[in-house]
Amino acid sequence: MDAYQQLKMLSAQMNLEPAEEADGRGGVSMPKLSPAKEDSLCVGTAQLGGGQKIKLLKTLLTSACERNCYYCPFRAGRDFRRATFTPDEFARTFMALQQKGIAEGLFLSSGVAAGGSSTQDKLIDTAEILRGKLGYRGYLHLKVMPGAEREQVERAMQLADRVSINLEAPNTRRLQELAPRKQFIEELVQPLRWIDEIRRTRPGMQGWNGRWPSSVTQFVVGAVGDSDLELMQTTDYLYRQLRLRRAYYSAFTPIRDTPLENVPPTDAWREHRLYQASFLLRDYDFQLEDLPFEKSDQNLPLDTDPKLAWARMNLLEPVEINRAERRALLHIPGIGPKTADAILAARRQSKLRDLSSLTKLGIAARRAAPFILLDGHKPPYQHTLW
Repeated sequence: MDAYQQLKMLSAQMNLEPAEEADGRGGVSMPKLSPAKEDSLCVGTAQLGGGQKIKLLKTLLTSACERNCYYCPFRAGRDFRRATFTPDEFARTFMALQQKGIAEGLFLSSGVAAGGSSTQDKLIDTAEILRGKLGYRGYLHLKVMPGAEREQVERAMQLADRVSINLEAPNTRRLQELAPRKQFIEELVQPLRWIDEIRRTRPGMQGWNGRWPSSVTQFVVGAVGDSDLELMQTTDYLYRQLRLRRAYYSAFTPIRDTPLENVPPTDAWREHRLYQASFLLRDYDFQLEDLPFEKSDQNLPLDTDPKLAWARMNLLEPVEINRAERRALLHIPGIGPKTADAILAARRQSKLRDLSSLTKLGIAARRAAPFILLDGHKPPYQHTLW
């Protein structure tokens, strides 16, 4: 099997990973696969800081894995053909794809073989060959393996633009039901703590291109009875305490020949609502207790944007746009961080008196209209379905 066929095999299941959005604050859509010459690799569009878009290859160094995660297509004991690259083979194969314009950036993960520390060494070796020997200076997202050591985490941070380790579940109990051979605190949360500690205590110039990389994680949603409240409790901790750049959510889809193959798939709308709630915690100054969880199952409502649901319950008196503080503006449907700042700047010049003036600032004025006053008056609006 040639290198290209090996790479095709290894990247075939990487659509389980969410769309890459390196440092922006944009959407949650999954990547579209792009044709790579004769066949398809997992090449999607990634948006980097400043709006730059690149073609990102998502793949594994090896699909051999000694872990038995119940949801995973690469789990130990599953009967399918495996593939493995050495670090040098992979680095040269990727550089050939880059030179042909097939891929511009790299998201590199791996199955766990011979322990997390040994696997992490191979990932680091690959990155060192790319950066040092082959002169690659493009975007690199490097996975941190469960069981990686602190020095390995720091070295990965010196080579990558982004690092990540997937928590997969929101707590120890749920992880035992999803991936019983992984340790939630010791193997998964601890590396995220190290990443935050390194960024806080070590000079940024020691990181790749003179700055430390951002960090992210991912959750598998709905496979083992996890609630949205559990997921958001952990997300809130990661944002506030460990300064995680972003949490990703992957609605569970059953894989044949795995212990969870008969569990029904998770509604895609649930994944979407989790992203919306996550952004409220990260960017909109919402607190965990602000989120509108259903009492029956501690999940977010599927039929309503959580920000709108909060507003309908709490904004019983309209907010005066010309006097409200930034936090109050951020809680109004149709207003985001950038448009809240635009309001603050605009009203220093003159009062905002009509919806058209809000529209010019980029605000979704029809969404905001039921909850606001403009110079003491409720703006006219028609009820719409959100």
